[in-house]
Amino acid sequence: MITDTGTGIPASAAIPAPVKELSKNEGIKEASHYLRGTILEGLADASTGAMGEEDSQLLKFHGTYLQDDRDLRNERRKQKLEKAFIFMVRVAVPGGVCSPKQWLEMDRLSDQYANGTLKLTTRQAFQLHGILKGNLKTTIKEINEALLSTLAACGDVNRNVMCNPNPHLSVFHAQALDYARQLTKHLAPRTPAYHEIWLDKQRVAGGDTGGGDDDTNDPVEPIYGKHYLPRKFKISIAIPPSNDVDVFAQDLGFIAIIENNHLVGFNVTVGGGMGMSHGNKATYPRLAELLGFCRPDQMVDVAEKVLTVQRDFGDRTERKHARLKYTIQDRGLAWFRGEVESRLGYALAPARSYYFSDNGDRYGWSDGVDGKHHLNLFIEGGRVHGRQKEGLREIAKIHQGDFRLTGNQNLIIGSVAPAERPRIDALLTQYGLDQTWENITGLRRGGMACVALPTCGLALAESERNLPLLVDELEKVIRASGLAEQSIHIRSSGCPNGCARPYLGEIGMVGKVPGKYNLYLGAAHNGSRLNKLYKEAIPNEQIVAELTPIIQRYAAERGPGETFGDFVIRAGYVKAVTSGAVDFHN
Repeated sequence: MITDTGTGIPASAAIPAPVKELSKNEGIKEASHYLRGTILEGLADASTGAMGEEDSQLLKFHGTYLQDDRDLRNERRKQKLEKAFIFMVRVAVPGGVCSPKQWLEMDRLSDQYANGTLKLTTRQAFQLHGILKGNLKTTIKEINEALLSTLAACGDVNRNVMCNPNPHLSVFHAQALDYARQLTKHLAPRTPAYHEIWLDKQRVAGGDTGGGDDDTNDPVEPIYGKHYLPRKFKISIAIPPSNDVDVFAQDLGFIAIIENNHLVGFNVTVGGGMGMSHGNKATYPRLAELLGFCRPDQMVDVAEKVLTVQRDFGDRTERKHARLKYTIQDRGLAWFRGEVESRLGYALAPARSYYFSDNGDRYGWSDGVDGKHHLNLFIEGGRVHGRQKEGLREIAKIHQGDFRLTGNQNLIIGSVAPAERPRIDALLTQYGLDQTWENITGLRRGGMACVALPTCGLALAESERNLPLLVDELEKVIRASGLAEQSIHIRSSGCPNGCARPYLGEIGMVGKVPGKYNLYLGAAHNGSRLNKLYKEAIPNEQIVAELTPIIQRYAAERGPGETFGDFVIRAGYVKAVTSGAVDFHN
């Protein structure tokens, strides 16, 4: 008998490698009784403004994060007070489209329970900041009364489904929006816990049992099972030639294929994701790859099967390695396609040709194909406040169309009838909203920033509060170089998790430590190529000096139609990134 040398144990019976322990979050989900935990008891505890550690993790599935005002930490520590605990509430808006009435409700809630501002996110959702624990349940309940929801806006589930808000292709936008809503409904968690906790629905006897070891037959969560997904899951629908939803940054993407003025189906992309960790080269941003083509009637089925493959094969031992991008990178696209197609029971067709021109927004008024008008307003950092907030409130009171949150943190006042436009124009002038896209540079219009300090607990540096000040200085260089109208995408995140998708910025800034950033250059203007690290840990006050000669050289040497991202590669400042896994860190 052949034995393992030195042990006497038969080779076929050699001791297997130790099995990794599941991550702590898996245990929390296991014991939560389908996301209930002890949230109700925690909300009733008036002795603290916080929630317990495990319930704080479960609250994410319900659409809210426990935070604290980090500007007040030192002072409160000196006074021996607990942190100034607050909650961020994220409101899912499938496809980014809401009614004027819903806008008014979000405006009211932000004033009554939050910090008086509305944050438009990079996933076409609303965020309310600064909510106290005592107001949390009331806030979420009133959000639902406005026919909106916070369920699955966060957590290890499918997040808010993004959809191209393109007003130039109104017919196809309406179709894509309908599919975004179908995906949202189909992939939503089924647990009754949300309605019990926030909407005072009676708990159903036996409603938190079942599942066992086979989550696929779970009577409560037939898609997710009681363990849900290993990590968050993101979907977007893009309509070429605009990639304003950054489809390649998503776990799952659908690229609309329009032939002979008909939507014939979608190219399916899988394996995108922005997050990484400083100093850990095993983590990286990654762009999605083409999986194939599906008909419109197959779309929801394809989405479910892609999600369940990740449910069953995603890494549940290491959360930094748990996104779909790592599952595909480790196992290969061919394996993944085979697994998806075996669950579908049919093969995906070959991907079809498409073209993306850019991933930014178009500003000002434009005409739709239905005879109505659409106005894209620039919202710096996605933060609606002050006179801008007042003006939008007055517009919402008279507007008969819709509001569309874009993937670039901006806002479209959509479907404005010709007879309605003069009244809206008058309000734009009265509140200075007509200046939100005029008289500013293409650099500022291409800006995007996450919240970061003072509320995000993960932030290592400023982002939303810092980027406008940085752009103020860069605009001087831009204007002096004759580039005021040139579109350049600059994106800033306070940490490497990448909520503002900084690795797709032609100029990307990622917080390293307070006051210092990693500077990335060279992403494609249409979102099809990642950028690359140019300088590490640059003090904020030196960033303008680093970028000035590059901008000046771009102005002098750029070719016809050459974008900034393409130029910095041609000029040798950075090398082109072809794969996040292979050469992003090299």
